[in-house]
Amino acid sequence: MTRREIREHIFLMLFRKDFHEASELNEQVELYISEIEKPSLEEYAYLTTRFHSVVEHLEEIDAILSEAASGWKISRMSKVDLTLLRLAVFEMRFDEDIPVKVAINEAVEMAKTFGGDESPGFINGVLAKLA
Repeated sequence: MTRREIREHIFLMLFRKDFHEASELNEQVELYISEIEKPSLEEYAYLTTRFHSVVEHLEEIDAILSEAASGWKISRMSKVDLTLLRLAVFEMRFDEDIPVKVAINEAVEMAKTFGGDESPGFINGVLAKLA
């Protein structure tokens, strides 16, 4: 898998998070992974570890987003935009291997695919405040 494919899979796994109870997350991750082309053991480990790392930092990530997205409450954001922002903030603040500009660019590019017409601009604006 390419880095972008891995990032998209993590995004899609995180997207499911808001629609399921916390007790169902492990089952949902396993279900999602079973539906994709069989990942290698290394890819499987990376996907699951990365997903759980983002979830572990969600409270802090949401606090960062609440501050940066002035005028927007997290509860009012679309689930797609919120999930993309959460993943990007995780990469910007908690992953030293990913440059900030790359995290922003990838979030904007994914917003073009998964979000609405205004998603790329909104995501770019919020993340630019954090850069």
